[in-house]
Amino acid sequence: MPGRRLFIAVPLPGDAAEAVRSVVDEVRAEPLPDGARDVRWVRLDGLHLTLRFLGPTADERLEPTASAVRAVASTARGPIEAELGGAGTFPPNGRPRALWIGVVAGTEELARLSAELDEALVAAGWEPDHRPFRAHLTLARSDGIAAGALVADRLSAAMADRRIEARLDALGLFESVTGGGPARYVPVTSVPLGATADDAEAVYHQPIPGAH
Repeated sequence: MPGRRLFIAVPLPGDAAEAVRSVVDEVRAEPLPDGARDVRWVRLDGLHLTLRFLGPTADERLEPTASAVRAVASTARGPIEAELGGAGTFPPNGRPRALWIGVVAGTEELARLSAELDEALVAAGWEPDHRPFRAHLTLARSDGIAAGALVADRLSAAMADRRIEARLDALGLFESVTGGGPARYVPVTSVPLGATADDAEAVYHQPIPGAH
């Protein structure tokens, strides 16, 4: 389908992202069995908690969608004090297709933000998202490869006694740009949580030309 591949997410702050990077480095330092193919790790310079994946979006829908993001950010109570902990896979049994780190604090606030966002998106012309929201940080795609379960076990072991604090202070609309390795995440708009409506408008970024 034509259009930019958009999603809405809460970016992970730098200190939390660095802690996650250390976990990934630890997991990847362990060799895989001979001939085994590694999972596809996401880019670690754009870690985020996805609230809604929109998919290919026509240019005329960008402004109403960005307006919905700004409106939700401006009515938020402020930054969310979250904590990452534990790890798991989708699906939870058999060969995994995705590996993630969980969220163990700030989940109610993130769920409320997700619900408010869904309501604003419906008003902007999007269909409601009927899937239950579960806050998580996707780290890798394994596409059912044999080594996926092994890497998932190593990730779970690495996160077993870890808790990563994350002060989530922004809500953003992003474009997923594919090609040449893991997808890059280009911000279309990013607004501080709890910003006034005027402040939210002031920090709006016009869509980046040529970012397709």
